[in-house]
Amino acid sequence: MTTATIEKTQVPAGLDGRVLARILEEGWGPGAWHGADLAAALSDVSPELAFWRPAPGRHNLAEIALHHAWCARSVRAQLSGEAPAPFVLPGDDWFPLAAEGGMSWPEIHAAAAAEIERLRETLAAIAAGRLKSPLPEAERFDLVLGITCHAVYHAGQVQLLRRLYAG
Repeated sequence: MTTATIEKTQVPAGLDGRVLARILEEGWGPGAWHGADLAAALSDVSPELAFWRPAPGRHNLAEIALHHAWCARSVRAQLSGEAPAPFVLPGDDWFPLAAEGGMSWPEIHAAAAAEIERLRETLAAIAAGRLKSPLPEAERFDLVLGITCHAVYHAGQVQLLRRLYAG
């Protein structure tokens, strides 16, 4: 039996903006078939849970959510070819967050949702021809697939942290 493989530079036939938008939904939502997408995993999270750490030096849910928002912003900039817009906090990638003295959980959750919505809007603009991406189709596909896998990975972490917190 032979297995067909798709080279990283190949794109599935018939790829268009709707397909990329659908791929993005598998990671963020709504309603991924595989279980909780990241939006669902982050819903109904209390501030106490959002900032709880399972052990010293481990990330909390708030940090995971803001990290994903930063990554979505990075993907959007690459897709559009525009410089990334200023982020809600200075720095990059991972942000140490605590319940006191920083962003609140609702602000962090809203920032994550807003970055995904901006990414959706960018994909829609590219698909409609209102925005020309500097990237070839294969690279756009790789980026959207990558941010989706990133969201699914972190959704699993969030679900695990929720269970650990509940005891």
